[in-house]
Amino acid sequence: MPYILKKYYPLRNIIFILGEGLLIFVIINAVFISWSGYESYHALAFMYVLKAIIVTLAFQLCFYYFDLYDHSIIPKFSEHLLQVLQALGFGCIILALTYFLFPFLAIPTWIFWSGIVMAGTGVVSWRYFYFKSLERHMFTHPIAVIGTGRVAGEIVSAIEDRKDSGFTIVCFVGEENPEVVPVGTRVYAEVEELYDLCALRRIEKIVIAVDEKRGMPMHTLIRYKFMGIQVIDVVGFYEDLTGKVMVERVNPSWLLFSDGFYVSITKRGIKRIMDISVASVMLLISLPIFVVSAIVIKLESPGEVFYRQERVGKNGKIFRIVKFRSMSADAEKDGPVWASTTDDRVTRYGRFMRKTRIDELPQLFNVLKGEMSFVGPRPERPVFVEELAKNIPFYTIRQMVKPGITGWAQVSYPYGASMEDALRKLEYDLYYIKNLSIGMDLATIFQTIKVVLFQKGAR
Repeated sequence: MPYILKKYYPLRNIIFILGEGLLIFVIINAVFISWSGYESYHALAFMYVLKAIIVTLAFQLCFYYFDLYDHSIIPKFSEHLLQVLQALGFGCIILALTYFLFPFLAIPTWIFWSGIVMAGTGVVSWRYFYFKSLERHMFTHPIAVIGTGRVAGEIVSAIEDRKDSGFTIVCFVGEENPEVVPVGTRVYAEVEELYDLCALRRIEKIVIAVDEKRGMPMHTLIRYKFMGIQVIDVVGFYEDLTGKVMVERVNPSWLLFSDGFYVSITKRGIKRIMDISVASVMLLISLPIFVVSAIVIKLESPGEVFYRQERVGKNGKIFRIVKFRSMSADAEKDGPVWASTTDDRVTRYGRFMRKTRIDELPQLFNVLKGEMSFVGPRPERPVFVEELAKNIPFYTIRQMVKPGITGWAQVSYPYGASMEDALRKLEYDLYYIKNLSIGMDLATIFQTIKVVLFQKGAR
């Protein structure tokens, strides 16, 4: 998990999240001391610290699920303040349920509300100054981009789309191109002209984002590297910035020499244990849902309760996936087709199941059988795999790992229903396979919970 946080989220964002947690924790403890006195606090320090940790975790969890840690867009502060208040209110509900179940963790009412008011004030102040730093591009890494073509444009778009990217482009090297270069940004004709900026540390990274790499001034770039300037290929920079791989720019040599794309025996063993544990617990918890869904499906339309379909698994092995039937029994009488947003083949309860992901629950049996993992690229149908492999480079790399019920692509990109969508999702799938770890699986599961709660991306 720490590796994924460091890799995908800028360091200052991690500091912001940890700093906000520490702020809440300190304020709650300060309220304890002010009401109880230092001697009383010291005598029961363990319990006070435990209670403060629970309050902190409850509020930060709510902030996460209310998208209050997504700073890719700087919101209007008045609207953001309302979101913070909503999250704090929801956090109070969670704490109330916690205190009901575990009374010994409860905080006296007057201390609790005093702490909530002070913590809320502290959080709002903390966020106000953080957003000001984002607006003024404070604490960002200055970078130079070599190239002013299509690839450079993708880097510009990626940085502009994430206001919290942590990077500021100070200059470009290449030809003038108003479609790529933001107004007011300096453009140099030659890489050698960056020397003064590099010597004064006004550039910390140089990103090679040219459409054609032939003729690069390697000796000059090596010189900058020895000056302490990072020289980064666009594929690696884009991967760290966006959490996906620039599929159209990679080649077999990049796949061969890049880090990752290997899962050790230990990781595979831990992942399998986690799959069995999570699937078993979820099957027990969801048993009532299985019963209700089976009854409703049978009552709503004729046909089987479960839908079985061939999918491509690890190493290209074909297996039969199990889902609750969400379409009419004759949905594919004319052959397999991509799903669509307003698919009239889907039943009323089927649409509800898709929004809430209930139709995916029977795949837990596929997980227990070892055909699937809880987290991994979504398994595709053989007929579509054959078509996609012909048109999308490196598509079959998805088959290096077990397919999953949920995945990095599923939580990062809307439901795909076209060749273009398949390409975009492959960018996330390759990122997952390259950086596969237990931490990334846990991060994906956390994100999946948020997607399910807010019904994003379902079809």
